[in-house]
Amino acid sequence: MGNCGTREESAVVANAQVQQLSTFSPAVKNAIGEKKHSRSFSDLSDPSTPRNGDDTRKNTLLDSVIAFTLFELETITKSFRSDYILGEGGFGTVYKGYIDENVRVGLKSLPVAVKVLNKQGLQGHREWLTEVNFLGQLRHRNLVKLIGYCCEDDHRLLVYEFMFRGSLENHLFRKTAIPLPWATRMMIALGAAKGLAFLHNAEKPVIYRDFKTSNILLDSDYSARLSDFGLAKAGPQGDETHVSTRVMGTYGYAAPEYVMTGHLTARSDVYSFGVVLLELLTGRKSVDKTRPSKEQSLVDWARPKLNDKRKLLQIIDPRLENEYPVKAAQKACSLAYYCLSQNPKARPLMTDVVETLEPLQSSGASDVPTGALIALPDHRMHRRFPGSGVGCRSPNPNYSPGGPTACRVR
Repeated sequence: MGNCGTREESAVVANAQVQQLSTFSPAVKNAIGEKKHSRSFSDLSDPSTPRNGDDTRKNTLLDSVIAFTLFELETITKSFRSDYILGEGGFGTVYKGYIDENVRVGLKSLPVAVKVLNKQGLQGHREWLTEVNFLGQLRHRNLVKLIGYCCEDDHRLLVYEFMFRGSLENHLFRKTAIPLPWATRMMIALGAAKGLAFLHNAEKPVIYRDFKTSNILLDSDYSARLSDFGLAKAGPQGDETHVSTRVMGTYGYAAPEYVMTGHLTARSDVYSFGVVLLELLTGRKSVDKTRPSKEQSLVDWARPKLNDKRKLLQIIDPRLENEYPVKAAQKACSLAYYCLSQNPKARPLMTDVVETLEPLQSSGASDVPTGALIALPDHRMHRRFPGSGVGCRSPNPNYSPGGPTACRVR
């Protein structure tokens, strides 16, 4: 087994295990330190650490991240058989698998998804490290659960809980898919918003940076989980107002100010959420080159209509066949309008987005009082994202955002 990255890079992963070990009993700490065919997070901080001892047997009971061997992951995916492929993306290929005690003593029986990194240089390795670092520490019902990882020689793999219904992208845009009903769309929007709100309000805030329909996975009950944390960044600290970083993301979802300046804030995620909410409302892709030129950019086409009561219902997904509460649709459209403001200071916080979406969840959403429309009480107007330097102001319904036209990641 060769080194798993440089000492500097692998130390990032070690930090995740340090927090987890602090809550473990001495017996379990000893068990984690005694691995035979795999490397723990602390092993990764020192690539020269030899393999010794026995496998950990209590990891799953304590909800920690497991270090799998490549042989174990080959076993559960039938040597990465082509008919086990769930999907492919920029990171690599995702395979289905199944872990149980036949793989390792003490493992609970569980279907999993195994993501295999394409062996194409340092950037992929860094994204792998980022994902292990964040998901190794963060636990929330609206984040996909990282079960384990593998790091042997130049092999980088991640093991997640299996999400039975796949991605939101497939349900919204696959031609053969049954249209999602209104209530399910609003439930997915709320779950995804809660995931982002959790990240933004964590003890050490996290900016997700790649919020889009393909990264929202759905379980058997259509509960939303955020996945793919390879582009996530630690939020600004102290007096910092933003994080300066190379512009990365997906065409059609990135906030215009981030594209133009490389300045990343939590409000960048809010814009991306607005794009996804717009996709849920309209059933259209963020960018669709098959449509007429004026309709190819969903935001450019739809946003002017979102604040016009005479036009906004015209953009609701026709596949819903008018089976939705009109007042709730108006409120969801207004929420999308403010999330998509070109002025980041005019966008709501994700906690406010959650509070706006919650009243739209019940079957009586059509009876939601008009006052629930993003008119936030004064005591919540000036809550701050740590280090953002900007408060959340109550949007003026007559406000027309200024600034340059929206830019797109190419």
